[in-house]
Amino acid sequence: MSNDRDTKALIAITMDLEMCRNFPTWDQTEWDYQKGNVDADTREYALEAARRVAEAGGRIHFFALGRTLEQGDIDWLKALSEAGHPIGNHTYDHVNILATNPEDLQFRFQRAPWLIEGRHASDVIAENIRMTTKAFKMRLGIEPAGFRAPYCFERGLKDRPDLQKMLFDLNFQWVSSHYPSHPIGESGQPAEPQVLDGIVKSQADAQPFVYTSGLIEIPINPISDIFAFRNGRWKLESFLEAIRRAIEWTIDKGGVFDFLSHPACLLVTDPDFQTIELICHLVNQAGDRAVLVDLNAVAERAQALG
Repeated sequence: MSNDRDTKALIAITMDLEMCRNFPTWDQTEWDYQKGNVDADTREYALEAARRVAEAGGRIHFFALGRTLEQGDIDWLKALSEAGHPIGNHTYDHVNILATNPEDLQFRFQRAPWLIEGRHASDVIAENIRMTTKAFKMRLGIEPAGFRAPYCFERGLKDRPDLQKMLFDLNFQWVSSHYPSHPIGESGQPAEPQVLDGIVKSQADAQPFVYTSGLIEIPINPISDIFAFRNGRWKLESFLEAIRRAIEWTIDKGGVFDFLSHPACLLVTDPDFQTIELICHLVNQAGDRAVLVDLNAVAERAQALG
């Protein structure tokens, strides 16, 4: 018997729980080295976003860094998990999993190269993911719900069967690593119609698929908050319009929309949760044509469809 979610648009709200360069102030870069040092404002934004989405009948799929679990207070993470919001593995240090040279892994290791001296990049990456899973089990008492690659890539893991195998070996059945290219326009300027049209067009390239290895890919649907507010220096109005058009396309096509956001970014650029409220409203307005889901549900449908 087919599930009614096989034909509905699946809309997922996801948040990477990390500190972001250029936020809260534009000249802030220290978070390149301390991405797991999540501050109080970011925690509160994540908790409030989760509450609002739960009230709308959905769940946020979070991704956490292992280093965050070194913090003394992780009650906020436990609260998210106990409320039913899945939390996935985002590596320990926010490493670039495509890196083949140790110096390209993460800014932290450029500052402190002795931490990984004499080790191959692939070994550091595998350990980063493995340690995060162990931290989840020991401090949160849960298994990570999937894996999201830091940075994300235009071709996902299509050219890296070794990484696909690594993730399988680390007990992951799906990954979120693919972010298709799209226009962004002139930095600091409102998004022009052709930019918005290009973002809508890119949604077709952001639908889930299965690699030849059997690993499921759940792409990120443009445009992410970091691309909009850091790369494009957009105002909130342009971001909301782009998200609205992209989700309307998804609902019309019965597709998947994986919205990537970062509480550390949105608390500065969207303090009133307008983006979250817009997404929930669009899904509610669509009636039985769309549903709020987490990425586990997206992976289940992708696997069933092959």
